[in-house]
Order: sequence, then structure tokens, then C-alpha cells
Amino acid sequence: MQTLEQTSRRNFMKIAAAAGGGLFLGFHWTNSTALPVVVDAKSIAAGSINFNSYLSIGTDNIITIVSPNPEIGQGIKTAFPMVVAEELDADWKQVKTVQGNLDTGIFERQVTGGSGAVPHSWERLRKAGATARYLLIEAAATKWNVPAAELTTENGKVLHKTSGKSATYGELAEAASKLTAPTEIKLKNEKDFKLIGQSVRNVDNHNIATGKPLFGLDFYKEGMLFALIQRPKAFGLKLKSVDSAAAKAMPGIVDVVTFENSVAVVGKSTWQVKKAKDVLKIEYEKAAELESTADHNRIFSQLMDNGEATVRRKDGDVDAAFKNAAKVIKAEYQCPFLPHSPLEPMNFFAHVREDGVELVGPTQTPERARTEVSKITGIASEKITVEITRQGGGFGRRLSADFVIEAAHVSKLVKAPVKVVWTREDDMTGGTYRPAVRYRFEAALDKDGTMIGYKLRGVGMNSGNSTREDNFPSGSVDNLLIDSVEHKSPITTGPWRAPITNFLAYAEQSFLDEVAEAAGKDPVAFRLELLEKAKKSPVNAVKYDVDRMIAVVKMAAEKSNWGKKKGVYQGFSVYFSHRSYVAQVGEIVMQKGKPVLKNVIAAVDCGIVINQSGSLQQVRGGVVDGLGHAMYGNMTFKDGAPDQTNFNGFRLIRMNEIPEVDVHFVNNGISPTGLGEPALPPAGAAMANAFYKATKQRLRNQPFVNEEAFKGIS
Repeated sequence: MQTLEQTSRRNFMKIAAAAGGGLFLGFHWTNSTALPVVVDAKSIAAGSINFNSYLSIGTDNIITIVSPNPEIGQGIKTAFPMVVAEELDADWKQVKTVQGNLDTGIFERQVTGGSGAVPHSWERLRKAGATARYLLIEAAATKWNVPAAELTTENGKVLHKTSGKSATYGELAEAASKLTAPTEIKLKNEKDFKLIGQSVRNVDNHNIATGKPLFGLDFYKEGMLFALIQRPKAFGLKLKSVDSAAAKAMPGIVDVVTFENSVAVVGKSTWQVKKAKDVLKIEYEKAAELESTADHNRIFSQLMDNGEATVRRKDGDVDAAFKNAAKVIKAEYQCPFLPHSPLEPMNFFAHVREDGVELVGPTQTPERARTEVSKITGIASEKITVEITRQGGGFGRRLSADFVIEAAHVSKLVKAPVKVVWTREDDMTGGTYRPAVRYRFEAALDKDGTMIGYKLRGVGMNSGNSTREDNFPSGSVDNLLIDSVEHKSPITTGPWRAPITNFLAYAEQSFLDEVAEAAGKDPVAFRLELLEKAKKSPVNAVKYDVDRMIAVVKMAAEKSNWGKKKGVYQGFSVYFSHRSYVAQVGEIVMQKGKPVLKNVIAAVDCGIVINQSGSLQQVRGGVVDGLGHAMYGNMTFKDGAPDQTNFNGFRLIRMNEIPEVDVHFVNNGISPTGLGEPALPPAGAAMANAFYKATKQRLRNQPFVNEEAFKGIS
């Protein structure tokens, strides 16, 4: 069996140090203003250096950085070393990244989520590369007895053009390691970037394509057991009794154990365990209301009209604005629960011992995993290690730690190393869904078509605050009221790619199109009018960058040739999330009497684009993800049990339904602001607004496939 083996950060540095010296730089992930310092190889081997990450340049010319953030497909394992290599003027072929394990003593924000990894690490990585370059130049200047100012760097070498001398970074690394790092360092001007902004292949592409063991499901440790877990088949049930005699008698089964509200079958292979799990005889009893989708629709209606709302933002006199309005527009939008359905189902390895716990697997929040395991085992956090594997998708699902907790419970009970594996059915029915939400929007227009009043109420199922009260159009309307109502459901929920905004953007941008039409204004012009209001005479706090939003609106309109294409029905959408701004134009044409989405034009402001290839993939993937779930994604329930249990019942977008996605990046030179999520929220509305242009029928609920206007199209 080919197995995934993990190398800890400390072990990596010991190996590197023992291999023959080189230049090692310690730099702070927790403090972007702190400069790297030279680290003595002997101290590294002794394990006495307490820095947050390391940049090393070996005598073999290999440049390595240890990356703290989990790689989940967002591309940081490629982007991080690109940033270092840019400032270092390194040969890209000689740069690699090692995944760091959990270490809260030296890392900050060791999380993948919120599109925040690159914004957090951008300056830290640049300083690491620039400092290494400075030291290598100083080492060469001393060796050749020439002024450092006469030296340049290029492609992993220091050059003295006057004498023709050159040396590789590996040849200079030992001497550079004996120097003291500067207290101040100059970073490159953006115009001098050579690598950043280019298209670079993902560093794991070859290993992924050839099936090398990278993921949690690949991990194997000699002597470990496998476990599958039977959870209640409906939300609101609790365990009453278990008859496991037949399961225990089956080949390869080591034990059947219960904990909390679950039953775990433990054995020597996943297949043996699955077959035994199928013969368990379990009785459940009711612990909470067994909600059905029909109940949710009724609850939405009741709470929308009579629920106790929490006011999130109130500007001006909303009642007066609506009372005096020349026209009032009102609409409601609703979305269902959704599973995350990453390609790699949940899994995790745990070995609970008396003296500590070893955890290995795919998690977006390794610190949370450690904390939760400490609670259930009573073992101090400092005695728990977490090794992070590459992750086959997550979309927010792996921000939770339930699957890690399960592994720890089972290992503790059977007193052996155990890997818990979820089947696809487990993954789809196991909960932590995107919350179901209904929104009601109201707009008041004066006689000139100016929006003088705006109201939004969100009713969510375990969504917390189902609004984003300070997002656009807040700050652009004199009289505004945004509030929310919460329903506590036994159906578990959690963050789902672009939490809350993944549907809120669709609803808001669809509604603004309705308002623009009622006002007799072009949809793009109407949005620009609101943004100009927020810029020139803002109403209370404006917590988004108006100029950046205006820029993507104008770029999308320009690149799509807005309103000027014959036989093409265009829909517009723009949204701000996770510090970035994305405007999209959906283009529909009629084919055989049916509307077909052919193109999406996206204008994106995410600051400096590090890897053109990776960034394009993030935007295109976000658009397709947003469109697919808007059109087809649906999770329904009957008496607390999910109706959809696998992909045969959960419709995804198909290859022939994916439009061309034309992406344009705003080049404004600001530091990167995140890209893993911002392209998803605007996608559904860009399509829905184009659909209205083509058919004169509004799509107010997701999935679109359940809307009467959409039936017969897919």
C-alpha cells in the first residue's frame, strides 16, 4: 500500500540542517512588521529556535518555506512560494513548500477560510524573500570584495556584471547564514515583478494527476483500524438501543462502540466495516421536532410576518419614506439547505494514548480540532499534535471538527489508532448544511425614480445574522431598515462557501434589478447612481470601498459591451465580500425557443493577482459553483430525514451547461484581498437577471429548476 507520510516542521528543519548547512531565516507569521532573522543551523537541529515559520536556502539551491495554512484547493501552496521567489529573484523550479503542522505557539491564523490566507501572509512572505536576497548579496560582496550596490540578482544567482562573476544562491547560502539580517528591508516595486502575475502551474498538479498520496483518505499508519459511524437517520432523533451482535460476528470486525448519539463499527478494512454497519439493529426515539421542508415553508411565513426581529441597521425615517413614496416594490426570495459535498468525504485519523494524542487529516481549522479533542479526552492541548493533509475540497465543511471528535472518541474507546471514514451518504446526510433562508425586500421610490427607502428582513434556519447590514446598498439610501429573525432547528448548519452572502447577493441583486425597472432606469446606471450617492453624500457608515465597487461595475459593463449586443439578453450583478469586489454580466441567447446561458463576463478586484492561472481557476470555479447550486442545488427533508443521500438525487451542474467565463482583473496595485469566495455570490443573480430579460419572468427562489418559469429548460 502506498501511504501518505507527514514530516513535521521541526523534523524538516533538523533534516535540512543535518544535510549540510545553508541559509535559514526565521520570520514571523504573527507580525507583518517584524523582519526575518538568520537562524543558526545547529540551533535548528537542537530545536531551540522559536520562530513562526522558516525560509531555507540549501547548498543544493533548493529554497523551501514551511506554510502554516491548510491547502484545500485555493492554491496557497503555489502562491506562497511565488511571493517569496519574487522578492528573492529565485529560480522558480528550485522553490518548494512544506505543509506546516499545527503550532499555535508560533503561528497565527492557521486556518483556511474567509479567503484570508494570502492577505494575512502577503507582507510577511515578501519580507522573507527580500531579506534572503539582501543577505546573499552581502555574502557575495564580501567574497568578491566589491560594493553590494554593484550586484544584481536573477534566476537564483548573484551577478557582478562588471567582472562577469556569478554565484548561485546555494553557493552563497553558507556564508550568508553567518550574517545578521537587516533591521529594515526594501521591497520591490510592483512594476518590477517578474513572477507575480504570471501563470504558474499548481505545485501539486503532477502528484494529484498521477494519484500520489496527498489527501486524508490516503493516510495510512501501520496497525491502524478503520471505523464507520451510524448517526441518527433524522435530525431530532436520539439513540435508544443498539443490537450489535450480528455486526460483531462478521469477519474483520474488532468492536462496535457507542458514544454520544452515534454507533461506531471498528475493523480492519473499510469494506468489512461497511458491511457490518449495514446489519446493525438500532432503535431511536424522538428528542426534538422532526422537521420537514413543508414545516420550514410554514415557519418562514410565520416568522417573516410575526417573528421577533433583531434590528441590524437603521438609518433615517423608514416609515415616513414608505408612507410618502410614489411607488413601493416588494419581493421575497428563498433558498434551501445545501450540503457541501466536497470530492473527498470527511475523514480523520486519531490515536489517543495516555501520554498524548496524534491527529492526522484534512481540516480547515486544526486548532479547533485540537481544542475539541482536548475537551473530550482530558489531555492537555500541548500534548496533542495535529498534522494537516491536503484536502479534497471543503467549502466550509471542514471548518467544523465533528469528524475529528468522532475519531478521537472511537480511538479512546477501543484504545487503538483509528481512522474514521465517511461514505458519500454519510457526507450528504450528516448535517452542517448551508442554512435555509428567506428574504423580504422592500423599496420606496419617489416621483423621479430615486430610491428613498429600503427594507430587508432575513429569516434564517440556524443562520445567526442572515443579513450583512453594512454591505451595499447601505450608505446609499437615506432611509433604511435591515433586521433578521432566527429559527432554531434541529437540522445542523455551518459556513458554506461565502457564508450568508452566497444567497443574499443573489436576492439583493435580483431585487435591485426589479427596483431599477420600476424606476425606469438601466440596471447598471441605477447601481452607479446609488454608489455615487454613497461616495458623495454617504448615509452614516459606509463599510465597503465605493471606488473599488464602481471600478468593477464599469469594467464589467465595458468588457461585456453592455446593452449593445443584438440577440443577447444580459443580466447584471455586483457584490462585495471577503474584502474583494466582483461584477458579473450573464448573457443568455434563445436556442430553439429556450433561453441558454452562453457567457458570463466577470470583472474582479482582488488586489494584486499573484498567480494568474490559480486566480482564473478560483473565479471560474466560483462562478460555476454559484450557477450550479442556484439552478439545481436542493436539500429537502421529511420528518427530519434528508431526502437526498447521494449524487443520484442531488443534481449538480453538468459540463454541457457550463457557460464560457471571461475574467478580467482590475490592476490597481493594492495588496491582495482574497479570492476563494468572492466570485460565487454574484453569479446566480447575473443569470437570473438575464433570464428575466429573455423571458420576462422572475426567478425568486432557488433552485431555479423548481420554479415554474424554469421548468422544461434543463
